[in-house]
Amino acid sequence: MIIIISLILSAFFSGMEIAYVSSDKLNLEIQKKQAGFIPNLLRRITREPSRFISTMLIGNNFALVVYGFFMGEFIINNLLINKINDMNELTIVLIQTCISTFLILIAAEFIPKVVFQIYSNFFIRIFAVPAYIFYVIFSPITTTVTIISDFILKKFFNTNTKESRISFTKIELENYIENEIQHSSEDIDTEIEIFQNALELSEIKARDIMVPRTEVTAVDLKMKIEDVKQIFIDTGFSKLPVYKKSIDNIIGYVHSFDFLKKPSDINSFLLPVEFIPEPMFVNEVLQLLTRQRKSLAVVIDEYGGASGILTIEDIVEELFGEIEDEHDNVEHFERRINKDTIEVSARLEVDYINNKYKMKLPLSDSYETLGGLIFNKIEYIPNEEEIIIINEYKIIIKEASSSKIENIIITKNIEEE
Repeated sequence: MIIIISLILSAFFSGMEIAYVSSDKLNLEIQKKQAGFIPNLLRRITREPSRFISTMLIGNNFALVVYGFFMGEFIINNLLINKINDMNELTIVLIQTCISTFLILIAAEFIPKVVFQIYSNFFIRIFAVPAYIFYVIFSPITTTVTIISDFILKKFFNTNTKESRISFTKIELENYIENEIQHSSEDIDTEIEIFQNALELSEIKARDIMVPRTEVTAVDLKMKIEDVKQIFIDTGFSKLPVYKKSIDNIIGYVHSFDFLKKPSDINSFLLPVEFIPEPMFVNEVLQLLTRQRKSLAVVIDEYGGASGILTIEDIVEELFGEIEDEHDNVEHFERRINKDTIEVSARLEVDYINNKYKMKLPLSDSYETLGGLIFNKIEYIPNEEEIIIINEYKIIIKEASSSKIENIIITKNIEEE
């Protein structure tokens, strides 16, 4: 009976040790912040992680000592009683060690550690009460061992043993959010959605959310103040980029609020902009604009020309969802004509069209949208009703201007004539 109890205790201590080490710390911290008896115990036993692990190790050693003592007697009295006289002491010790070690490895090490590691947070919560009891019982021994080990580490290895600040990796945060989404029976909480969007900022590039150059309303540096004021009134924009000679040479921007100061020319209230490359990640752009205290950046292509603009608001929309303003009043048109034909806006992304309409339009890092795909293929702005063949797809330009493609018709599985 004592052997079985010591095996169970050893399995418990081994399991709890690996459960804490491999637990989802973010989930554990959230559990500890809740009200109730169990969360209170969790706060106490994990306040100092090193003490908790030391307690589990000490408990496991006690259980193993008791197990080894009684297991040795059990083997001699039950398994070797008829052969003990024919064996020397070394053989008996070897047999005892092999049998005891095999049982302890299977029953108190391998199986418990695998199970506790898989369901680590669950077992920490379930066994919080017995863990706390042993935490209190072994507290004097744990304190003594901790003091001695801390002294040795600090004296001979110059190691600071103070508890480090709790931190979480991006993977832990993503796992927590995915778990919350999967187990949510209702709509996802706004906080969770914002949290998820914030994590994804490090994977989104500036070119993915910028306002394209063809849709940017900008003013010339030499334009009269009255004309600039009229553009603000007509468009409803709060900020306008300012260029010199060409829109590829944006030198700053003006804000409608500054008209209250009655400026004499654009130069008198011109604000500087940041220049960022297309592949720059949005989280880095946000840090840059915040550090420089600017609200608008010009996105430049590999040749140094302006490919679009990006504002703080565009980044905020990635976090909090769409914000209705001057850039968001145009909806991207799309409709299915028949099984093999669709009419869509050229501003829609190729990947989106492929996923939604089960198409296989070619993808490339050189472009994101359907318009970019077409321009990459023919290298000029096509005319209306012009037909372009891309792989097995026939694309008809439904609507286009001198600077961009608006709407197109895509037909798949065309037959060779």
